[in-house]
Amino acid sequence: MSTPNSRHGRRPRFSTPFSDARKSLARTVGRRFEWLGAKGRFAIGFITLTLLTTLLLSQSHTQAPVEVYQEGDVVRADVIAPADISVEDARETERRRASAMSSTLPVWIYDPARAESAAQNFRAAWLALRERNAEARTVAAQHFDPAALEQLTRMLRETGGDYVYEERDAAQLKPEIRLIDARSGTRSDISTTQNRFLSLSAAREGLRGRVSQLQGWTEAERETLLSVMLPSLAATVSYDATTSATAREAAAKAVAPAFVSLKRNQIVAREGDTVTAQMLSQFAAIRSYGHTERRPHRFIGLLLIVTALYFAAWRFTEYRSTITTLPLSKGRAFTLLATTLLIQLVLLRIGFVVAGSISDQSTYPPMNDPIVWGFAIPFASGALLLTLLVDTQLALIAGVLTALFAGLLAPNGMLASCYAMVSSSAAIYGIGRYRERQSVTLAGMIIGGVNIVLALAVLLAAQQPFTLNAALLATACAVTGGLLTTIFTAGKLPVYESLFGILTDVKLLELSNADLPVLGQLALRAPGTNQHSHGVGQLAEEACRAIGANALLARIGALYHDIGKLAAPDMFVENQTGTNPHDRLRPTQSARIITSHVTYGLKLAKEAGLPKQISDFIPQHHGTRTLHFFLRKAQAEAPEGSTVDEAEFRYPGPKPQFKEAAIMMLADSCEAAARSLARPDPENIRTIVSRIFDAIVSDGQLDECDLSLRELTKIRESIITSLTAIYHARIDYPGFNPPSLDPAQTPLPAAELDTEERGLHYRRPSEVPISKGGEVEDEALTSKARD
Repeated sequence: MSTPNSRHGRRPRFSTPFSDARKSLARTVGRRFEWLGAKGRFAIGFITLTLLTTLLLSQSHTQAPVEVYQEGDVVRADVIAPADISVEDARETERRRASAMSSTLPVWIYDPARAESAAQNFRAAWLALRERNAEARTVAAQHFDPAALEQLTRMLRETGGDYVYEERDAAQLKPEIRLIDARSGTRSDISTTQNRFLSLSAAREGLRGRVSQLQGWTEAERETLLSVMLPSLAATVSYDATTSATAREAAAKAVAPAFVSLKRNQIVAREGDTVTAQMLSQFAAIRSYGHTERRPHRFIGLLLIVTALYFAAWRFTEYRSTITTLPLSKGRAFTLLATTLLIQLVLLRIGFVVAGSISDQSTYPPMNDPIVWGFAIPFASGALLLTLLVDTQLALIAGVLTALFAGLLAPNGMLASCYAMVSSSAAIYGIGRYRERQSVTLAGMIIGGVNIVLALAVLLAAQQPFTLNAALLATACAVTGGLLTTIFTAGKLPVYESLFGILTDVKLLELSNADLPVLGQLALRAPGTNQHSHGVGQLAEEACRAIGANALLARIGALYHDIGKLAAPDMFVENQTGTNPHDRLRPTQSARIITSHVTYGLKLAKEAGLPKQISDFIPQHHGTRTLHFFLRKAQAEAPEGSTVDEAEFRYPGPKPQFKEAAIMMLADSCEAAARSLARPDPENIRTIVSRIFDAIVSDGQLDECDLSLRELTKIRESIITSLTAIYHARIDYPGFNPPSLDPAQTPLPAAELDTEERGLHYRRPSEVPISKGGEVEDEALTSKARD
């Protein structure tokens, strides 16, 4: 066993740095909200819960199809308008605007002065030929005839007088354009097919052809003329990109938005119809209606519904806490229920989004069916968690609310609710107690099997195509749902156990580990108390089984019920080997030491982080009984006329509040009494047990727990049976029991145990010092009185 760290060098430390930090954080957070009071904190938590739940639910689908259809697809289910809808058709509006922009005439600039400018440039070039010697000789034969110059100038004007444009603007030349005169600013729409529009290269080729037909000019003279004339020819029209873009934008803005108008309950599409462009616009209008115009109305309505559902769950939690013993207070139980539902709703929301996304990426059935992918959602995770931690009835409430939430989120509302409800029911009633970690895995397997049947049933009820591929995919998704339920539940279990201090059977079994620091120190420093605790645990466990109480809780509680004796082990009779330390103390001192093992035990339990259900055994197994024999001793030693305060000899209590604690009180006293008997035969055991039961009942120690007389009788008989089995008579083994060498020695009775094994013993039940509260007070007797 590992040795725990020492605190101040005096005793072991039973807490961990993590637990200390967690407690410190809890105290810090708790102090910040103390001023609100319990009701204020509950109100704030309730409002926050309903708002978060409503926000998650308000994003659910509308009656528009979840599938993303394309034009020409087949509609899988009827689509009905949920209300009167008049929504802008963004698709049609965009189409109209695009049409308006495409039909807007491109703007061109016409500059007729460019043709005249080309002619004037040519004249200047013609005159410049005189200065060029070589070329002047070439055209000298013409003597620069003015008639020839006029002919060439006219030819240039005629060629440039058409609408000549640059090749780079050819893409913008439409059958009809808007022409703006650069000189007058006049706008006119002209047809490019009815007017002569030439590219600059075509115009130059035409000019070249006309020059080549000149008479009386040599080839060299023509080339000389072309070298001067062709550069002078320029485009007379050009595309105005800026003005054209402005005109298109103005045309788009001038287009009025298109609207889709639907009436309430109007059938937009029937199952089997072919999807048209108009249907796509109507589908989009219904989606837009659900996400914009009706969002405030939907949010308010859902908020009221969610508030009513959670209030009903709270009232049921209150009722459940009154008719049964929950491991949590009603407030903490409802907090656990609410947080579980909120996390479950987040899982549902994510699950449906993922299912829809996967189906949107697929085009072939059944891969494009979101209903099939939805079978993989862990609907039963919350219900299974509550079943394992708290109560099956609260888990059933969680299952019902989960089913309702699934119906609001799923595309196939009612069928999804049925699927979620049956899956949760399988989780709730398909497993037993949570005694081992694989219980969660077993529950997941059961849920997966039930999910398979339900998934196939949903496919049939939804009239989906029931093919082999659809059945196989549905089966795989259903099994995945069971697997995810196991994963999420197993992940949340230890977190919820720690946050809410819930004591599950698995946690109880972990607390029975003898290597834990508290139990290790008990075995090392107080071996008699440790042995006594195990014996009491055995008696209490069997007694709990007899009446249907929590046997494991009683057995583990017995291991810790006397840990307070670690403060002074030698002060308790089971750990004493010779002298009695109380012989040297005043009765008040002895009583203070003995009763303080309760308060010290609670302190150790808090330090070690023991669950409240375990630490409750420490004070309740003694109740409010008095140390009767110490009290009488103090009264006998008190001076005449003085009084002794009885409160100094009374345990702080409280009395047992639950069955297991009451059984612990009975078993604790009976085990100590039976251990004190020199001859624990069945008759003596029955006598001493009955005496203790009568004393405890007469002292009123069982008044605050719900044990009935019938259950008390069963507990008494169980303890008698267990003690009789423990202290049964030894039998002789022939050949292994040699005869005594002293023939005069009287043999011991067959049922008597050795004093070395038994410690203190009394020969008759009437001699056992049992107080009127039913406790064995060996410590009050002097060593002589016990010999």
